[in-house]
Amino acid sequence: MSSEVKKEKIVRAPIVAVMGHIDHGKSTLIDYIRKTKVAEQEAGRRHAEAGFGLAEAGGITQHVSAYEILYTGEDKKERRITFLDTPGHEAFEGIRRRGANTADIAVLVVSAEDGVKPQTLEARDRILESKLPFIIAITKIDKPSADEERTKQSLAENALYVEGYGGNIPCVPLSSKTGQGVNELLEMISLVADLEKFESDNSALGSGVIIESELNPRRGVTSVCVVKNGKVFKGLFAASEGTVAPLRFILDCTGRQVEEIEAGRPVQIVGWTNPPQIGAEFKTFLKKEEAEEYAEQSKGKTLNTDSQGLALKEEDLTLENGETMRLSLIIKADTSGSLEAVAYEVNKLSRERIKPKIINSGIGTINENDIKAAIASSAVIIGFGVKVDIRAKALAERAEISVFTFEIIYELMDKVSGILEEKEPHIEVEEAVGTIKVLKIFSVAKDKQVLGGRVLQGEIKRGGNLKIMRRESEIGKGKIKELQQSRMAVESVQEGNEFGMMVESKIEIAPGDILEVYLKVTK
Repeated sequence: MSSEVKKEKIVRAPIVAVMGHIDHGKSTLIDYIRKTKVAEQEAGRRHAEAGFGLAEAGGITQHVSAYEILYTGEDKKERRITFLDTPGHEAFEGIRRRGANTADIAVLVVSAEDGVKPQTLEARDRILESKLPFIIAITKIDKPSADEERTKQSLAENALYVEGYGGNIPCVPLSSKTGQGVNELLEMISLVADLEKFESDNSALGSGVIIESELNPRRGVTSVCVVKNGKVFKGLFAASEGTVAPLRFILDCTGRQVEEIEAGRPVQIVGWTNPPQIGAEFKTFLKKEEAEEYAEQSKGKTLNTDSQGLALKEEDLTLENGETMRLSLIIKADTSGSLEAVAYEVNKLSRERIKPKIINSGIGTINENDIKAAIASSAVIIGFGVKVDIRAKALAERAEISVFTFEIIYELMDKVSGILEEKEPHIEVEEAVGTIKVLKIFSVAKDKQVLGGRVLQGEIKRGGNLKIMRRESEIGKGKIKELQQSRMAVESVQEGNEFGMMVESKIEIAPGDILEVYLKVTK
């Protein structure tokens, strides 16, 4: 578009990231707002198909979800607000970071039951790093154990000083169950938006941020984006790092095809040549050639990625020494954000003698190519939020390839941890159990020696192995064949007691020697 075109400045809708600790009510809050305020009441049922889905399993948000509402404020003006719901589980830290960087305003959710928790602090840090104006929503005030004052005290102890409690951070107590306080939160968001005055050039070609991408079986590579400036409309060409998409049709957050989307709103772009990098900027162009040029020039700008679009650090996959075993893994996930989160968690599961190594990864259904790659590398295939196609399943069964699919990240990590434990090489180690001081030698006959001693430390048992120490140096090994106390055969002797024993050893033991008793244990 010509630079001579006059700019058409408009105030756009605010983009609000809802952040906080897992199970503090982020998704419940957004769900209440969505159900009561969204223009299309059936929009929620269309989200999954459109790629804006609730993205929950077991009550855990596992993707960034984008929702748009129309809200009539106290001034009777209709306002549009876009909400981003970010996952609370620690594995999705990267997604939360992108949510904060994409948003204009943050809502930090804190439960009135639990107060500040680890992901609360992490979300706080992301918000402060991004220099976002933010509001604290104290949720679950309808619960019997809710304590607003204790929660505010918990916030203050973590340098979050709310209005009326030593600071100037807006704070709204609310219940997502009864709706109490929700309108007040929306009013506060509108007030902050009015103060900040988020603007867009409505005459510009649309640009924004990729917040999620997936491989849709019917439509191909699709992405959920938020338009930050300008207008996206049919007939343009979208471009991001290393990938382009012709805008033959675009979808709003209800999954409906629309002619155009203005700034401040989520949009789904379909038909990318490659999965776009989440967190990357996208721009739109009138000509395909311009889009391709931008895609090439901006390639690798956000993060270094592997060929499947998964952000990995080389040190995450490097073994500390050549003797450590590797568990080869192929990971498939429903979205790029999930793929990144799973890879991050998997690489934290290293054990002493075995480490996971992701040899291949991607988004979309587990297919025959994945099975063939697993056959060639003896890999285990892990799927997150995806299914196994029929041909791949048959091939996996014939080739005896292990394929596991999950909807909840906790269960996935437990399984990978279990596989690592099962495949970790077992080694025999010496475990010290007691120390003996030799007091007297009674007899020596070939390899058998009868002696008297005292247990200095621990407990010794018949059948135990021992190291013969003389002047702090090991001079040989032996084995306890018999134990006696008060001329009676015993199985063990406790610390501090004197006893007699028969030792089998080729080394002649002398009074004053220290015998270190140990057991051989397989670990």
